[in-house]
Amino acid sequence: MRTRTKAIVSMLALVAMSSSLAQTAASDAAAAADESEALKIAALEALVAAPPERALPLATKVLNSNNSNEVKSRALFVLSQIDLPEAQAQLLNIARTGDAGLRAEAIRMVGIGGDADSLGGLADLYRSGDEDVRDAVLEAYLIAGDNDAVFQIAATATDANEFEAAVEMLGAMGAQDQLRALRESSNFSDILIEAFAISGDSETLRELALDGGDPALQARAIEALGIIGGDDIDATLMEIYRGASSPDIKEAALEGMLIAGHDEGLLELYRESKEIGEKRELLEVLTIMGSDLVLDVIDAALATDQ
Repeated sequence: MRTRTKAIVSMLALVAMSSSLAQTAASDAAAAADESEALKIAALEALVAAPPERALPLATKVLNSNNSNEVKSRALFVLSQIDLPEAQAQLLNIARTGDAGLRAEAIRMVGIGGDADSLGGLADLYRSGDEDVRDAVLEAYLIAGDNDAVFQIAATATDANEFEAAVEMLGAMGAQDQLRALRESSNFSDILIEAFAISGDSETLRELALDGGDPALQARAIEALGIIGGDDIDATLMEIYRGASSPDIKEAALEGMLIAGHDEGLLELYRESKEIGEKRELLEVLTIMGSDLVLDVIDAALATDQ
């Protein structure tokens, strides 16, 4: 019995040793693979400086070989930097038919390459693609600065989500002319107001803020003015507040001044006001802003006999 026990213990020890050796070997292999991949990535980064006719076949070889998607994505970047029709054609081909893990990256690389023909080919991809592909196409247009392509997507959008995604991108691109052209769109919504603000279009926002035809839209435009800020905007918000006949519009002007950080204007309005309720609201806004001027208001409020 003792001999049998010894044999079992010995067998278990051998199994444990074999397992440990296998784990060590696997760890060493993984480390070697990581080092090999890091070397490939470094080589591809250096390839960007090589002559285009030399870089193109090497980048193509990487894409056609059994490499990880991380390595292949670096090869895609190399293609985006090669000013040859063949390189841009490869990018567009991968964007259309490549591995799912690389398609979105290839689409973005088309944007970096900025080739007009390749960018034109993204329109078909957008129409037939899923949400990830559509987002990648919008990013490519952003990278390339192709305002008109994004405008076409917004102008022909078939649902609110598609419209909003394109409008948000136009705002990030600062595409004021294209955004203005969408003012009459049937999809007009708050997202367009936000895009005007992000693009810095104070002129259009001021028009909307002074137009009382749609009070809800007017209030949103007034608040959005505060995002842009500046002396002219501060003056407009003060003008709107003083002339407001609706509590909602007055509240929107206060919100705009809060966003813009126009504490001096709020203090001026506080001193002008003859109503305790209004003074209290202005004091609350100054307090929320964390303005040092609130101390002047507090001092004045405590000094009164009322």
